[in-house]
Amino acid sequence: MPGSLSDQQVEQYRRDGFVHPLRAAEAAQAGQWLAQLEAIERDEGGRLSGATNQKPYLLFPWLADIVRHPAILDPVESLLGPDILCWAGGFFAKDPGDGKRITWHQDATYWGLSEPDVATAWVAFTPSTRQSGCMRVMPGTQDLDQLPHRDTFAADNLLSRGQEIAVTVDEAQAVDIELQPGEFSLHHVRLVHGSEPNRADHRRVGLAIRYIPTRLRQVAGAEDSATLVRGEDRFHYFELEPRPMQELAPEFLALHKKIAERNARILYRGTNVSSYNDPAAIRG
Repeated sequence: MPGSLSDQQVEQYRRDGFVHPLRAAEAAQAGQWLAQLEAIERDEGGRLSGATNQKPYLLFPWLADIVRHPAILDPVESLLGPDILCWAGGFFAKDPGDGKRITWHQDATYWGLSEPDVATAWVAFTPSTRQSGCMRVMPGTQDLDQLPHRDTFAADNLLSRGQEIAVTVDEAQAVDIELQPGEFSLHHVRLVHGSEPNRADHRRVGLAIRYIPTRLRQVAGAEDSATLVRGEDRFHYFELEPRPMQELAPEFLALHKKIAERNARILYRGTNVSSYNDPAAIRG
């Protein structure tokens, strides 16, 4: 298909654990997305709440369109195959000078999925550069086993548990994933990555979308849900999530609350945190 990754790009992903830059939309469209997000943020008091920022595509049709965008799904299909679930997603935003950062970590640590065959599309709504605190990755680390992590719950850390790998990282080997508005990267769930604070004069905003093949299962909780975005689900391991037709519809608010609470129990298992809005939790 026209938007699929080339053989060279697939080889790079397999070797290095990431590929970029790819194009999801033109910069003008990304600007419209940013305006829509900032309108939601204003309604929520300036920043998305922890719960709203979990699977917001279940509440807002324009976000449901993005996670189903062919320009994103075609490259994902090159990596995961034709049957694809969107398992999770949310925004990572840093304001100029707010000091927010992301410590070195692997995404897979607390997700409870049966296989490390997960690809994250990180879609830039604003310029994501080294100065603004773009994602930095350690090439080839996706081939490592799951590394030990420690929780910090640090106030300046955008991760859910403030988690960081408990081994030394040679930052001289890091690669900056710089993106312009409307571009995106794909990275493997075990790739070691992080990001520094935003030292630019503009926001750094991106939407991280977590895609999995339908054969994966949730092994850390009794049940889980996902959105079928392409192909067919022949395994039925996940409760399939519906597509919202209007913003913040009451029935979708109730469903989203149920799903967010269930996912928080998976993500925060083993801690004293009970929900994404718990005062002890990190709010992205």
